[in-house]
Amino acid sequence: MEKKKITIGIIAILLLISVAFLGTKNKKNENTSKTENISGTILAMNKNSITIQDDKDGIYTFHLENLNANIGDKIILEYMGVLEKDKNKQEATVKNFTVSKNTSVTELPVEWSDEGLFKDDYQKAFKKLSTLSLEEKIGQLFLGRYEDTAKDDLKKYPLAGFVFFEKDFKDKKVSDVKNMINNLQGTSKIPLLTAVDEEGGKVIRISSNKDLAPEPFKSSKELYNNGGFSKIKEDTIEKSKLLSNLGLNVNLAPVIDISTDPADYMYERSLGEGKDITSNYAKTVIEASKGTQISYTLKHFPGYGNNKDTHTSTSIDNRTYDSIINNDLVPFEIGIKSGAEAVLVSHNIVTSIDNVNPASLSPSIHNILRNRLDFSGVIITDDIAMGATSSIDNAATKALLAGNDLIITTNYQRDIEEIKNAVNKGTIPEELINRVSLRVLAWKYYKGLLFDNEK
Repeated sequence: MEKKKITIGIIAILLLISVAFLGTKNKKNENTSKTENISGTILAMNKNSITIQDDKDGIYTFHLENLNANIGDKIILEYMGVLEKDKNKQEATVKNFTVSKNTSVTELPVEWSDEGLFKDDYQKAFKKLSTLSLEEKIGQLFLGRYEDTAKDDLKKYPLAGFVFFEKDFKDKKVSDVKNMINNLQGTSKIPLLTAVDEEGGKVIRISSNKDLAPEPFKSSKELYNNGGFSKIKEDTIEKSKLLSNLGLNVNLAPVIDISTDPADYMYERSLGEGKDITSNYAKTVIEASKGTQISYTLKHFPGYGNNKDTHTSTSIDNRTYDSIINNDLVPFEIGIKSGAEAVLVSHNIVTSIDNVNPASLSPSIHNILRNRLDFSGVIITDDIAMGATSSIDNAATKALLAGNDLIITTNYQRDIEEIKNAVNKGTIPEELINRVSLRVLAWKYYKGLLFDNEK
C-alpha cells in the first residue's frame, strides 16, 4: 500500500512538472510569436544589419538585409521575439519596417527629453543648441586633457571642458590656479566643465600641492576605517569647497569598484569593502555633494573587479554576468538613485556582456546603464588615449555610437576632426550630435554654469 502511495505521489509530481514546463513553453511561444514595434534613429547599417537608437537611448542591432535608407533616418521596426534591452545584438526577427527621412528640428523632440535629472533644463538647452554651429556642437562632446596650449586651442576647438592632472597644479599658488581656469572660462563661448580626479589616497591631483591644500586628502579606505560614513561625508564637503574655490566644478570620483583583495590593481583606490558598504559609500558621497557646486562621478562602470591596469594595455574581465549584475552594479544603482549626475565607464573588455569591445565602446554596456539602472545623466568614457583603447581605429566615433555623452581624450584635436569627418561622410547622423550635445548642455544648466540670458 505504501509503495502504491509513493508511486502515485511521484506520478503526481511529474504531472505537475510537465504542466509547469508546458505552461512556460506556451508562455515563451506566446511572447516570441507576438509582434512588437520599436522606433528610433538609424545609427549604422550594412547589407545584413541595422543599428538604431530608441527614445530611451537604447542602442540595438537587428538582422535586416538590403535596407533602402540612410543613416539618420527615422525608422519603425515591427519585430517578432523578445527585445533584450541589456544587449546590443538582437535575436528578434524583423517582420516589417517603415522609414521616414529625418527633417530639420525646430522644437525639442519629445524623445530627446526624459523625466530624469535634467528634465527642467532640456528646453533651455535646446534653445541654446539652436544657436550653435556643427563644430560647436561636436566640441560639447569632448573633455580634453589640459595642456598649456588649451586657451589658444579653444578658439578652434570649442570643447565641453578640460580634465586637469597633478602636473597642472604643481608649484602653483591658489591665485595661479584661479587665473589658469578663469582665463579658459573667459575664452570659451560656452562655460566649461573643469574636471579633476581628486579621489584621495593614491590619486590626489590637487592636494599633493601643500600650497593648495593643508594636507593630502586621505583614501576612502582610511576615512571609513577611522570615522565611518560621517568622516566620508565631512571629507566630501571639504573636497568640494577646495575644488569650488579654485574654479573646478567636476570631481571624477568616487571610485565605487568592489575590490577586497589587496592584490587587485584597483584595491588601493577602492573602499575595500563588499557591495553593501560600498553602496552606502556611493550614496554618502553623492548626497553630501549636492549643493556644493561640484558634481561627482561614479566610476568605473560596470565595476573594475580584479582586472589589470587599462592605462597600459588591454584588460580582459572574465567574470560571469550574474556576478557583475548582482554584485558590482549594486553600488552604481544606489549612487544613481541618490542623484549621481555622471558615470565614467572603464576600458575593460567584459566578456560576459561584450567579448569584443572595451566597456567604454560597447553599446551593450551602455544599454545596461540606461535601461537596467535607469541612468539619465551623463556617461563619460575613461581617456580613450589610454593603452587599452589607443590602438583602436576610430575610437572616438565608436565611443559616440556606443552611447557616451562625453569623451575624455588627450588628443582632442585629432578626435574632434574624426567626428567632423564622420558626420560629413554620413557615418554619424547629425541628429546624434544634437541629441548628445543637448544632454551636455542640459547638465551645464542643471549645474548653474549656463543661464537663460547666456550669449
